[in-house]
Parts: sequence; structure tokens; C-alpha cells
Amino acid sequence: MKRKPSTEATAAWIRLMRVQSRVLDCVEQDLKKAGFPPLAWYDALLELSRAPSGELRPVELERQMLIPQYSTSRLIDRLVDEGLASRRECKIDKRGQFVEITEAGRELQKRMWGAYSAAIEKYVGSKLSDADAVRLSGLLDRLGCSCGEVKLPPVSVNESTPLR
Repeated sequence: MKRKPSTEATAAWIRLMRVQSRVLDCVEQDLKKAGFPPLAWYDALLELSRAPSGELRPVELERQMLIPQYSTSRLIDRLVDEGLASRRECKIDKRGQFVEITEAGRELQKRMWGAYSAAIEKYVGSKLSDADAVRLSGLLDRLGCSCGEVKLPPVSVNESTPLR
């Protein structure tokens, strides 16, 4: 028989889910107030901009996104409609497609980082010391590894290469 979670583990799970949801909602609201589209747009544009040639297959984009995107094709449609990304046929596999970031997409992603980084500082950075943030990251890495990932992808953050 499998062990049931302790009261403490259950309380930690509930807190983790509530805090993640509330902070994400606050970040989304701050982006909206600043006149920007949803965080999923930033996330997709960031991943496209980090790809070696600025392009990914839709399935690769979905896998790399920070925020789960259950309607990636709809998100890609919106980015293409706004001129932030373009689709291109795969030369090897004619059925396959690539999504490529445009210059307008790169510019929007860079502009959004100002509001996004301010929100991260407001809702996370200002609440934790650097030592607390390192400890929290370590605990979250342990949780991620328990879900089958051998090692979580590294996080790289600085002004020129925003988030992740």
C-alpha cells in the first residue's frame, strides 16, 4: 500500500498551487495594465528568439514554454496574425512547419521584458532574499525531479537574455 501524503506535504502542495496561481494572475494584470498581450505571447516569443535560427516546430515550442499552452496552434495563429511570427514549410518534410520570430516579435518581447521583470521583482524578488530564492529554487528543483525529469533545465537570467 502506498503511503498517503502528510498533512504538511498536502498543505505545501495547496500553498504552492495557490501562490503560483495568484502570482501569475498578478503578473498578467501588470502586463495588461502596461498595454501588453498575455504572458504566453512573451513566453513563445522568448523561446523562438532563443532558438538557434529563431525558429522552432510548433511541438518544440509547446514543449519549451514556461506556461502550459493547450492551444499552441491558436497562440501561433495570433502571433502570425499580428506579424510577430511567421510560418514556413519544412523543406525536408513538406507536411511539417516551422514558426519563426519576426523582427517585430523580437522588439515586442524586449519591450515586454521591462514590465515583466518589474512584476517578477514586485511579486517575488522583493519578498525573498537572494539566499531564500536560492533555497526555494533548490526545493522546486527537487519537486521537478520527482516528476520524472532527471534534471530541470538551467535557468539563465540577465538583462540581455531575459528569463529562463
